[in-house]
Amino acid sequence: MATSRNHQGAHGIGQVEEQLDDQIEAAVEIQGESEIDGEIERAARQPYKESDEEKE
Repeated sequence: MATSRNHQGAHGIGQVEEQLDDQIEAAVEIQGESEIDGEIERAARQPYKESDEEKE
């Protein structure tokens, strides 16, 4: 049962992410994308890199 609940939770999270992406796309179409928004989106899509502090 726990696996089913976890799967349902993951599916629900995926749906929320998809809805947020749709809302972001709609806002960009209406308002245009700001430079900082573009920088944040590009940074979010980059693979995670461990900082020097985390390596210690």
